[in-house]
Amino acid sequence: MSLNSTAFSHPPYFLLIGIPGLEKEQFWIAFPFCIMYVMAVLGNMTLLLIIKAEPSLHEPMYLFLAMLAFTDLVLSTSTLPKMLGIFWLGSGEIGFLSCLAQLFFIHTFSSVESGVLMAMALDRYIAICHPLRHSSILSVPVVAALGSLVLVRGVLLVSPFCFLLHRMPFCQHHVISHSYCEHMAVVKLACGDTRVNVIYGLFVAFIVTGSDTILIIVSYTMILRVVMRLSSTEARLKAFSTCASHISVILAFYVPALFTFLTHRFGQSIPPHIHIMVANLYLLVPPMLNPIVYGVRTKNLWDRVV
Repeated sequence: MSLNSTAFSHPPYFLLIGIPGLEKEQFWIAFPFCIMYVMAVLGNMTLLLIIKAEPSLHEPMYLFLAMLAFTDLVLSTSTLPKMLGIFWLGSGEIGFLSCLAQLFFIHTFSSVESGVLMAMALDRYIAICHPLRHSSILSVPVVAALGSLVLVRGVLLVSPFCFLLHRMPFCQHHVISHSYCEHMAVVKLACGDTRVNVIYGLFVAFIVTGSDTILIIVSYTMILRVVMRLSSTEARLKAFSTCASHISVILAFYVPALFTFLTHRFGQSIPPHIHIMVANLYLLVPPMLNPIVYGVRTKNLWDRVV
């Protein structure tokens, strides 16, 4: 294929239709979405500012929390402003390269969020199971290295999505049945052989969520064994309370993520509007919930707010 034909095989833009089957209701759906987005931005910005301003919070738990807040800001901001434009103004057009950029940020920072949640589970495990060695094992340079590693992993694993899609011919197909440029939603428009895209997408999903969830489960299994051996009921309750907030955040992220991933590949019987609605909430609910859950559950942070 020549350079010219490759260039012309890309549509100049894609058309995002929003939520298939709910086009008339989208205008009103946008209002709660907008409120959730504003809460996510304000909450995560507040968390970042408090952690930055307070030297006593420059320890592993809060540094990971700052990474999570930054990731949530990128995730929600890479989708919501455009989504509100579709719902309120009907401006569904998105340039080909802009679409690939949005896809890159969504999938890279979803991977980063998963990695940060795994790092936070590791932090809880060391804090509860090896409290005397916590500060020596998880020093600030180690925390920074873990955060950098998680970011580099996301960039390296997601970049091939964009390169593969850039080389695909799209013929005349340019209408995306989604509210944002999600990898599989764009792959379905390509008129070439997409097996490599599909297989690589599965590989990345299993590498990221598989390794992270296994480490999270192992960490919490070890934590549970230590907590159950504690003689004091008060100490047990305190340990459970510390972990409960993290587990609720993990579930809020992974459950809709797995639902959207599996629905794209195997859920043909699930109505498109339900699938897309869950996919939208997956990028909105965790960023909105995380500051609330951690702000309320973490006394040190709550003291700074009030």
